[in-house]
Amino acid sequence: MPDDIELLKKKIIYKSSYRGIKELDIILRSFVNEYLNNLSVKDLNDLLIFLDNNDDDIFKFKQGIENKNIKNNNISKLFKNYNI
Repeated sequence: MPDDIELLKKKIIYKSSYRGIKELDIILRSFVNEYLNNLSVKDLNDLLIFLDNNDDDIFKFKQGIENKNIKNNNISKLFKNYNI
């Protein structure tokens, strides 16, 4: 199990760091660095799913524009309220 969690964290770090929008790279990388080691396995999985959304949807969501593709869960709430 710990190896699976470490692999999951590596995927999250990668997906949060290599986006198409540089500003989003910075925001997501900072967000992941802040919360990664304190999240439950469920939240880690939710974060991985969150990162599967396209850059435009995540960026607009961060600006307060609701999006039906982004699930309302602990990760989306943390991200929406996160300030770099």
